[in-house]
Amino acid sequence: MNAPTSPSHLAPEIHQRDVPTALVDALKARFAERCSTALVVREQHGRDESAFAPVPPPSAVVFAESTQDVSDAVRLAGDYNVPVIPFGVGSSLEGHLLAVQGGISIDVSRMNQVLSINAEDLTVTVQPGVTRKQLNEAVKSTGLFFPIDPGADATLGGMSATRASGTNAVRYGTMRENVLALQVVTASGEIIRTGTRAKKSSAGYDLTRLMVGSEGTLGVITEVTVKLYPLPEAISAAICSFPSIEAAVRTTIQIIQMGIPIARVELIDANTVRMVNAHSKLTLREEPLLLMEFHGSPAGVQEQALLVQEIAAEFGATADQGAFEWATTPEERTRLWTARHNAYFAAIQSRPGCRAISTDTCVPISRLADCLLDSIAEADASGIPYFLVGHVGDGNFHFGYLIDPTKPQEREIAEQLNHALVTRALELEGTCTGEHGVGLHKMDFLLTETGSGAVDMMRAIKRALDPKNIMNPGKIFSL
Repeated sequence: MNAPTSPSHLAPEIHQRDVPTALVDALKARFAERCSTALVVREQHGRDESAFAPVPPPSAVVFAESTQDVSDAVRLAGDYNVPVIPFGVGSSLEGHLLAVQGGISIDVSRMNQVLSINAEDLTVTVQPGVTRKQLNEAVKSTGLFFPIDPGADATLGGMSATRASGTNAVRYGTMRENVLALQVVTASGEIIRTGTRAKKSSAGYDLTRLMVGSEGTLGVITEVTVKLYPLPEAISAAICSFPSIEAAVRTTIQIIQMGIPIARVELIDANTVRMVNAHSKLTLREEPLLLMEFHGSPAGVQEQALLVQEIAAEFGATADQGAFEWATTPEERTRLWTARHNAYFAAIQSRPGCRAISTDTCVPISRLADCLLDSIAEADASGIPYFLVGHVGDGNFHFGYLIDPTKPQEREIAEQLNHALVTRALELEGTCTGEHGVGLHKMDFLLTETGSGAVDMMRAIKRALDPKNIMNPGKIFSL
């Protein structure tokens, strides 16, 4: 394989800062048993779902239960020039949680209250530790729901910090479009509010958008106000198998370009279908497939589905050959989407003892086929097992390269594949990450994507808002 050598983030760069005993003593005095220095607790908070090699864990973990707790912990850390790393449930994929410069972890998972549901205005305000499933359970009696679904049962704070997306983004957008307001603890420990519950505002700089996607480098999010949507009157789901990946992708492109308001359209390649069948005890045809969902009125859903079925037939997916199948009950829809969300675990199970090097990119929908097909050809030629899933309705897809962690050459090949994939996406005017965030893994790619001038502006903002560089330092870009 002739993929170019990656910038080689095979191990994170570590610059540990000393954490004085006096700080730990001060944290224990303030938080008592809610400040832990137990090794097992620190190790749990010093890793995420990325494939990075372990680094030294944070020196202490503070379990915050209020905004004031967060403010006090940040102020104490600032007094000693010690880094602060926010922690939700640890589901991030790009090394966001690694304590590469040491410091303390602030766990906000106990801040898990739904603070106010404003059904008339279609908004809800929650603490950062509320998970997406918990939120939807809390609002279901109102006939509303929160559509952002990144797969993992992530917290709203973490989803805001990484500008998460997911399977519904093609219709409902990402966290960027759905966060209205935030409460944030800044690097000085000050508590600020950004935005309001109003649908729009022209008042000053858009600090909400600045914080959404900042990956904990500018502050700790302690409240989130998001949009809700009416539950659809009718929901229909379908699985459509195709003779090739290209046929599935071309179908998706035509669906989007025709303006059909499909709610979800997920691509799964034949490799991943086999893994999902084995893991979730399904009998899906082991061919490339699209898993689709339609929301609206009964008549609208039927019209959307028929239009999509006609488009799919043009690309070789015909109902009379069994390629187009309907999930007719809520239970069957749930089973299919659960299987889709468990694709990562299905892949891991397919190669016992492996680790997944997971990456994502997003390109303009018209360039999706070019990017995806070339990337598949490179992955097939490499000999490294992989899985492929994609929120292809908005040009976003994910590769996971399954490597043996005892074989460094496999890790190097996977990094080469990742580098080639992201480089290709950037050449096609796409982005190095559609929803995972930059973290540690894609810092060099951010510079390539945005240019040095834009990154210098980001650095200037970081220095202005966090002059001691204590907020999750070493992520997104270096100072």
